[in-house]
Formats: sequence, structure tokens, C-alpha cells
Amino acid sequence: MPPTPPPASRGAPSPRPAAAGVGRWVLLSYRLPRQPSTPRISVWRRLERLGVGRLGDGLVALPADARTREQIDWIAEEITEAGGTATVWLAEPATAAQDRQLAAAMAAARAEEYQAVAVDAAAAASGPAAERQRVARRLRAELRRITRRDFFPPPHRDLAKAAVDALAPAARQPADRSEEVPR
Repeated sequence: MPPTPPPASRGAPSPRPAAAGVGRWVLLSYRLPRQPSTPRISVWRRLERLGVGRLGDGLVALPADARTREQIDWIAEEITEAGGTATVWLAEPATAAQDRQLAAAMAAARAEEYQAVAVDAAAAASGPAAERQRVARRLRAELRRITRRDFFPPPHRDLAKAAVDALAPAARQPADRSEEVPR
């Protein structure tokens, strides 16, 4: 199996080639005490920001690379410090179908996020210029956050980006002559 190329930019994951077959995953198996709930919530939020695939209760996975391994190691340490147990594993699914199923589930989760961005951009498209500009800035930041956890980019990524980009020219140009500033 060819090695996964390093990410193109810091913090941005690179998708594995489709022809790579069964890939390596970094898994985190963990348990945290129910009380206090703050560490559980903190871990849950960090895992969500990473875009993990959920394999079961207390078992999550990410495509294995140096960045994801480091992130999972940090979360495992946080869990241990909070009185829980955590084990980090490097693994390969038994079949290519299992690998594809996990990748598809992760892609579907990102697709929903991209669709929400596209819907927000479409809703803002008919608004005043100042509002379009504000929404475009917010949605660009949201796209960056989603892209950081997007290991298997769905087609929805391009649609969301195009919808947000469509707000940018509209935000820079007055909608009608009454909004233009005299020179």
C-alpha cells in the first residue's frame, strides 16, 4: 500500500487515495466517569472537532497519520488525567468494505455540515450587502473548521464553497445604484 501523502497545508487533512484499499486507522478506546460531566463534555467536543468516526460506545477512529495520532494521544492523556481509561490503537479493518463503510460514514457527516453551510449562504444571498459580507466571513470560517476534519471530501464541499464564494462578490458590489457611494 502506498503511503498517505502529507497534508498540503498545516492542519488540513489530505484524503487517502481511493485505490489505496484497506487503510490504517488510529483508534481510541476510552471510558470516563459519569461525574463530573465536564471532562466527558470536553472530550466529546474535542473528538467532534477532529471529525472522528464512531465505531461504538467509547470507540472512535481517524485515518492514521502523524497529526491524527498526536491529536488522539493528547485526548487519551486528557482522559487519563480526568480519572478515565484510554487506549490508543493502530489498526486496519479486516476488509476493504469495512474501511469504505467507515470512510463513507465520515464523509456523510461532513456532507451534512457542508449542506448546512450552503443553505445558510443561499438564505443570505438576497439580503443587504453588509449582511451578505458578515455571513460570508462567518461561513468561510465554518468551511475552514469543517475542512480540517474532512478526511474523505464529499461533492458537497465544492457546492458549499461555491455558495459562499457567490456571496463574496455580491458583498463587495452594491446591490443597486442607491447603495453606491458617490466619488
